[in-house]
Amino acid sequence: MTHRATRRSLLLGGAAAAALTAASLPGSAYAETPYGPGVYGRTPSDGSAPDGSPPGGDGPEIGILLYDGFSLLDATGPAEVLSRLLGARVTMIGERRGQVRTDTGDVRVTAERSIAETDRLDVLLVPGAGNRGTIASMENRALLGWIRRVHRHTGWTTSVCTGSLILAAAGLLDGRRATTYWASADYLRTHFDVTVVPERFVRSGKIVTAAGVSAGLDMALYLTSLIAGDTTAQAIQLAVEYDPRPPFDSGDATKADRELKELALRLLSESQV
Repeated sequence: MTHRATRRSLLLGGAAAAALTAASLPGSAYAETPYGPGVYGRTPSDGSAPDGSPPGGDGPEIGILLYDGFSLLDATGPAEVLSRLLGARVTMIGERRGQVRTDTGDVRVTAERSIAETDRLDVLLVPGAGNRGTIASMENRALLGWIRRVHRHTGWTTSVCTGSLILAAAGLLDGRRATTYWASADYLRTHFDVTVVPERFVRSGKIVTAAGVSAGLDMALYLTSLIAGDTTAQAIQLAVEYDPRPPFDSGDATKADRELKELALRLLSESQV
């Protein structure tokens, strides 16, 4: 007898499949959220988290900005987490539709929509980049204007790594607490009215910023808990088996010596185009 394996049958036993089916019933996914299922992008006048307005859809509309030179994991790490929210729609957005190359130039990701086609999002995520991509975006008036317009209506505006510099250039971090890539902290602190906090992620009102690259995964799980509750966030963390145990304890810049920091930055610089 031939057994036809499917992704579902490989991942789930009978009891687990039944439990997942029950958990997938309408209305169950966001039972823990304080503002009800399907309520996204509705911000009160003080700019804090979404309020208790009537439902506006099945799930959050999440847009991840892509621009030439962005860092791959900054965008795709959070996308992996946030796309697991039931009813969520995650879309890659660029200045124009089409492929957008990463900072190394080795990988391209497709922007399915352009900024001209997008004026409302429930969640906006701005990834970071190397110097070339970050500086170009900070000087791109059209892009900064779009970020400001979309931010007016988001439930959450977020960044990863040097994406916080782009948010700052758009004027969104004035007077706020934020974090960024460790090597960019001094620049953010001295060039903008921002209190830089050396944490993996920092929330200030409806803005959530993450530190460098891999911190986007932590931020995305935190954001998931704000949208759908802790249990759903924990379940997604388990679903993607995010249980990091790196072979080295060298990911914290506060523990690194000058030589290791210099090598880290040189490796980044030399790998970018």
